[in-house]
Amino acid sequence: MRIENEPKLDFKDVLIRPKRSTLGSRAEVEIERAFRFAHTGREWRGFPMIAANMDVVGTIPMARALARHGALVALHKHYPEDLLVDFFASGEPQHAFYSLGTAEADWEKFRAVKRRAPIGMICLDVANGYTEKFVEMVAQARDENPDAVIMAGNVVTGDMTEALVLAGADIVKVGIGPGSVCTTRKMTGVGYPQLSAVIECADAAHGLKGLVCADGGCTVPGDIAKAYGGGADFVMLGGMLAGHDECEGEIVYDEIDGERGAKSMVFYGMSSDTAMKKYSGGVAHYRASEGKTVEVAYRGPVDDTMQEITGGVRSMMTYIGATRLKEVPKRTTFVMVGAQLNTVFGQ
Repeated sequence: MRIENEPKLDFKDVLIRPKRSTLGSRAEVEIERAFRFAHTGREWRGFPMIAANMDVVGTIPMARALARHGALVALHKHYPEDLLVDFFASGEPQHAFYSLGTAEADWEKFRAVKRRAPIGMICLDVANGYTEKFVEMVAQARDENPDAVIMAGNVVTGDMTEALVLAGADIVKVGIGPGSVCTTRKMTGVGYPQLSAVIECADAAHGLKGLVCADGGCTVPGDIAKAYGGGADFVMLGGMLAGHDECEGEIVYDEIDGERGAKSMVFYGMSSDTAMKKYSGGVAHYRASEGKTVEVAYRGPVDDTMQEITGGVRSMMTYIGATRLKEVPKRTTFVMVGAQLNTVFGQ
């Protein structure tokens, strides 16, 4: 047993210090980034935000909606083969990842889809990216898909970030336990404060010309801004995108004196008992649920939320004098705080 005494930080522990700037308007900043991926040489340009590969938010309608904003979606892995073929053959998927896990059935379906349609971006997703099996899977995916962009995770430390980049990952997904419907930290005691994880993993990845995606922990646009400031190349969102028209969650209504009331959407973690009952017939005897199920207020089209997100990021950039999004880490100074918000009228 050993203890690390150096403080580790979450988004709630810091604010970004403003800097003198020549920028006069949010309209003057550039929130798109251009990337050349290390293992393929392929290029991509857009707003580097990704909807999580959760079955409520990682949807084809979400992919089409976010493409209008230059953002990405990691499609959930439970779509039927024919529907995936139709989507990837349509010419629309420049902004979509095909997602799969370690199960042989996932790989068989992936190979079947790939035989019928081009797949240029792959998300290899497991809860625990620290196993040798997962590193081998990343290497196998790279061998079989030399021209595809591969995102793999999740991890939270520099050593495993390096291992995944060396195995073939272009992007390493960072985050264990910070998600809004994830209970891994509660159930296992395992995790790492998300901002520190992003900072340390970004430093490790960038040294090998790899990239990182901050996955989880963002609750407001300011958290997304902090993730970019900490070195994240991409930011993945789940709960912040739940409850929209483009989601595929179950709709529920409050009942008030027998009358239909407010509209909500069911949202749950992909390791929750809800998800495991839906796709696996229940929670296996050797594991426990590591996710929760909640109801999220209906929020209409995702375009409105995207305007809030991009507007918040643009405003952050004007506060620190960053003309382009890629400049944000170099112009970011974090200030540790005991509190961020005045909550006299609530959050």
